Amino acid sequence: MSKFDVRFMGKIKKIAVMTSGGDSPGMNAAIRSVVRTCAYYRTECMGIYRGYQGLIEGDLVPLTARSVNNIIHKGGTILKSARSKDFRTKEGREKAYQHLKENNVDALVVIGGDGSFTGGVVFNKEFSFPIIGIPGTIDNDISGTTHTLGYDTALNTAVEAIDKIRDTASSHNRLFFVEVMGRDAGFIALNAGVGAGAEEILIPEEDLGLERMLESLKKSRRTGKSSSIVVVSEGDKTGKNVFELADYVEENLPEYEVRVSVLGHMQRGGSPTCFDRVLASRLGVKAVELLLDSQTNLMVGLQNNKVVATDLEKAIKGQDSIDTELLRVSDIMTT
Repeated sequence: MSKFDVRFMGKIKKIAVMTSGGDSPGMNAAIRSVVRTCAYYRTECMGIYRGYQGLIEGDLVPLTARSVNNIIHKGGTILKSARSKDFRTKEGREKAYQHLKENNVDALVVIGGDGSFTGGVVFNKEFSFPIIGIPGTIDNDISGTTHTLGYDTALNTAVEAIDKIRDTASSHNRLFFVEVMGRDAGFIALNAGVGAGAEEILIPEEDLGLERMLESLKKSRRTGKSSSIVVVSEGDKTGKNVFELADYVEENLPEYEVRVSVLGHMQRGGSPTCFDRVLASRLGVKAVELLLDSQTNLMVGLQNNKVVATDLEKAIKGQDSIDTELLRVSDIMTT
């Protein structure tokens, strides 16, 4: 250990790490990074199974550098994940705090999304317990970082699937509605749609409207397109759902043979891309170093390709807006 590293040797002697909420590719790489950074700084590390619920039930295990061998390439999370109703109660949080103290844990790294971070903020306020968040969600809907863990992998999964669907659409002169994840944010739909060359992209942030969508599809037909791909974010409000959209188009444009493909949870799974693995490694190191430097209630993220820290509450409340420049590019590309 160099003289520079000695400055991190403070009152934090043991750090726990958990994954919470929906899983995302890259979570295992982040766990690995946290554990090995702790080992590098001679700090003990514990893993919490099943997020906040596991913490309430005392499901903690020691982790060493060897505990996280051969997991960087794996999807999902070896620590499992869960959503906890009990943690929303004061009694549940009291139990969680007691289990941390019983295990002599001094600080906590939470890998998850806005719901997980909200729980962390409340926990920090109630017990002044040091917490750092690592953003792990495929939706990319956290402020303070250009990329959340799993977003790049989910994008590549969606584009690969759409490319394959296009082969079928072209072979049979069909119109495909492809639904991708994104309940409240259209980042996956917009980027995957542009990347896969979709004829239309429907996202929650932009209300295209049924009539405008029909006119766009008619225009595509007039210009010689015999097949089309419409990428729909699951949170889009153009119709009640993607199947209603498909029925509406089939009724009004009978010349189209319409099909629906919902990509669903396949976007969450699979081996993380190199980008997500490297990002997870960088964020894990920064998370541990911040805690050892007595900093808390922060989220680590990526901005201008540099790892930065953002106030945890600000990260939750300040959801990044959709890229208007990419929207403009999308409009031009669908001409």
